[in-house]
Amino acid sequence: MGKYESLAKEIVKQIGGKENVSGLTHCITRLRFKLKDESKANDDVLKNMDGVVTVMKSGGQYQVVIGNHVAEVYADVCPLIGLDEKAATAASEEEKEKTNLIDIVSNIFQPILGVMSACGMLKGLNALFVALGLYTDAAGIYTMLNGIGDALFMFLPMFLGYTSAKKFGLKPMLGLAIGAAMCYPALQGSTLSAAGEPLYTLFSGTVFESDIYMTFLGLPIIAMDYTSTVIPVIFIVYFASKCEKFFNKFIPDLVKFFFVPMLVLLVALPIGFMIIGPVSTFGSMLISQFVFKIREFSPLLAGAVVGGTWQILVIFGMHWGFIPVYINNMVTLGYDNVMMPFFGCTFATAGVVLAIFCKTKDKKMKELALPNFISSIFGVTEPAIYGITLPMKKPFIVSCIVGAIVGGFYGQFNFRKFFAGGMGIFEFPAMINPDGTNGNIIVAIIGAALAIVLAFVMMFVVYREKETAPEQASEKIEAKPEPVQQNGLLKKEVIASPLKGDVLPLTECKDEAFAMGILGKGVVIIPEEGKVVSPVNGTLTTIFPTLHAMGITSENGVEMLIHIGMNTVELNGKYFTAKAKQGDKISVGDVLVEFDKDAIAAEGYSIETPVLVTNADDFLDMIETEQKTASYGDTVITIMR
Repeated sequence: MGKYESLAKEIVKQIGGKENVSGLTHCITRLRFKLKDESKANDDVLKNMDGVVTVMKSGGQYQVVIGNHVAEVYADVCPLIGLDEKAATAASEEEKEKTNLIDIVSNIFQPILGVMSACGMLKGLNALFVALGLYTDAAGIYTMLNGIGDALFMFLPMFLGYTSAKKFGLKPMLGLAIGAAMCYPALQGSTLSAAGEPLYTLFSGTVFESDIYMTFLGLPIIAMDYTSTVIPVIFIVYFASKCEKFFNKFIPDLVKFFFVPMLVLLVALPIGFMIIGPVSTFGSMLISQFVFKIREFSPLLAGAVVGGTWQILVIFGMHWGFIPVYINNMVTLGYDNVMMPFFGCTFATAGVVLAIFCKTKDKKMKELALPNFISSIFGVTEPAIYGITLPMKKPFIVSCIVGAIVGGFYGQFNFRKFFAGGMGIFEFPAMINPDGTNGNIIVAIIGAALAIVLAFVMMFVVYREKETAPEQASEKIEAKPEPVQQNGLLKKEVIASPLKGDVLPLTECKDEAFAMGILGKGVVIIPEEGKVVSPVNGTLTTIFPTLHAMGITSENGVEMLIHIGMNTVELNGKYFTAKAKQGDKISVGDVLVEFDKDAIAAEGYSIETPVLVTNADDFLDMIETEQKTASYGDTVITIMR
């Protein structure tokens, strides 16, 4: 036990004893208890106890506010309630895994966005050069560039296997091996079906009818093509990560190095090929059948459904359910009009990205938007979806809305494609009716133009700079606040704003402990951007492991606390990225932490950020700014010595 043993014992006693505690964590100032019965806690006794600042109840937690030495008190409390640090935070670690699927997919794609965009542009430029007659599609340069551009998309499960493994805590090389197995030619449905007759058929007479060409230990493998797919590998790697944790518990350390990976592959991949992959495909088949039924009722409505949901289906890899329908229509009818309403989505994405490029002042975003616009025009939208529109959410919603509008237009006018080939603008020749009429190609061009214009205008209107994608690079914010100055008999030190946003008096903070000034004096800032920079020259004395709060000491002894959001310790570091480490010497404008404020708010947490001087009583006076807004470097607090 440490020097706060007596205080720890009294706290445990007054909260109802260790039997009343179901969990405990702490942030930079508070012990956060989960009590079985809060009525058993003696609030008044705790509030008046030496060593306790106050007691608060929020978010299902019983919070005992201690101050900056909370970690030492926490260390003395844990043994008294029968918890070690790992056990006390176990529940929070489980909650850390709870995140929505779109965010997971977006994060998994971010590491490969640059090369994905490059490959998309190569494919588009290759098609452009052929169309301009610089060379033919039989030339060696065409084959080379097409292979380079296609490689990532064809072997996408390998890349996603690696990034998914890093996301889910699986050894990355295992994820890569899983992705490679899913691209192995002999296991693809097209290869198996070309090799001979099926052994038998499952689900005959239903939409799930599947020919079985091979078995595994007598169990049927439903053959699918997994190259270029997204969701199956993510799900399989997630399952494999759970397998790895399970096997690590039982395999002796002596053979764990090779035995655990072997068992993970042996369990995860067969189950993936037998269950996870087919279920994904069956889901897409149900969607295509659903669209058929709608089309029988209203072509306009069916087109709107396809156009509005196409990008969502692409994200989840479920658009492949339309491919058999598309091919069958091409062979039997000589055209396809069921899948083709998706065509407007390509140009809706291009219009959205172009609007962002034109309106943003952020250099990094411009550099990202321009190649993604070009790639989208050429028919490769994945870089734009995973790199810009999906992480920012609002652009993705706009593109889906425009896709639905243009899809409805295409459906109503029976828009068709007459032969396979081409992407984006190079797909137009395939829409010229063989009978010599121009009606269909005119519909195609009008729809594409409508998609670009509508998406551009809508995005231009709703775009706000604060929605910048989370991957943009951090830069040092240049600011020059006044140093400590001699002014007669007084010394003045100014504190620069560590955030850009609206400024509120501390008394308006939603958190009682902050609003009462118990933890220090200062202001509250509602951030417009997810970035905290140093407000002084000094030292980053404390940065909490969950990155939501930090302590700073200036060169002249001003001690500060910056607390990003309310109760954000519960996120366990999700949506936060450290740009500096504890003990670093820092200067005004150095970026300390970046955070995704929109994601934090979407989780239900307030993003108001107290900026406090915790040793304000050491100084003659402290003056808070009266300005309603502040940018990086603006003076928000003035210290008089």
